[in-house]
Amino acid sequence: MRGAVFARILAVVRRIPRGRVATYGQVARLAGLPRYARQVGYALHGQPPGTPLPWHRVINARGAISLRAIDGADETQRLRLEAEGVAFGAGGRVPLERFQWRPTAAQLERLTTRPGRAGRAARLDPRRALG
Repeated sequence: MRGAVFARILAVVRRIPRGRVATYGQVARLAGLPRYARQVGYALHGQPPGTPLPWHRVINARGAISLRAIDGADETQRLRLEAEGVAFGAGGRVPLERFQWRPTAAQLERLTTRPGRAGRAARLDPRRALG
């Protein structure tokens, strides 16, 4: 089960566009896993060094970079975001109203349709995905 959950989370993270950020909770909701924000962190932490996954585009709900267990990872994340045009405001926070990823209807359709247990498409409510 954990592998399937992580796969759904990583599929969402791969779609976050350059110059945009998503919160841990937003990624969880878009993956169809509301209240799984902590698992988003676990999935990202478990990625090998040098992964092409845009892990740096995931920040906390306050718009801040969460503390990392690896020295310098927070600085690396900030530098990567700034290189993509993401600005940091007061207190080192990203203004979410300006930089948070807001998927289009077509992107939501691709993110929220997944195979159901019986093999048919299970639809998630896209309005709740952005919560």
